[in-house]
Amino acid sequence: MMTTNSPQVSRQVGAMTLTLKSDVEIEFTRKFNAPRRLVFEAHSRPEHIRRWWGPRGTTMPVCEMDFRPGGKWRYVVRMADGREQGFGGEYREIVPPERIVWTFGFDGMPGEPGEEVLTMVEHDGVTTLTAYSKFNSIEQRDGAIASGMETGAAETWDRLEELLPAIA
Repeated sequence: MMTTNSPQVSRQVGAMTLTLKSDVEIEFTRKFNAPRRLVFEAHSRPEHIRRWWGPRGTTMPVCEMDFRPGGKWRYVVRMADGREQGFGGEYREIVPPERIVWTFGFDGMPGEPGEEVLTMVEHDGVTTLTAYSKFNSIEQRDGAIASGMETGAAETWDRLEELLPAIA
């Protein structure tokens, strides 16, 4: 398990960069070969999310989204072995096509969901997606890391990269 008392510990996980900003903050960054309107659309429509969200080999039997500030969301990902993992929260701010702020929790995470800010910045048709997550405690952050979220997030974003040409 990675823990740190000093900020800015970074590591490359596939095409994604993971940075531990502090004991309660994680930032994920990745470039996508697509305009940000498509990256945003892929995050805002359940028919797209079902096709890319979760590690390889998973399916999404539950994808509930009330995509508006104050709206709730819940996803359940089913692993190849049949185990399921639930995620959920509430949308706080939506600024198409550049920003989504939501709370983000997963079943079994101690305490209340933390806040995550997704930003999308486009330059020459390439979109940099940054997900900044702030947890309520170091235990939450370390629990997320221990859950395998590094690999899961990297695979999820690989699947998103693969899907983007199909929704163009």
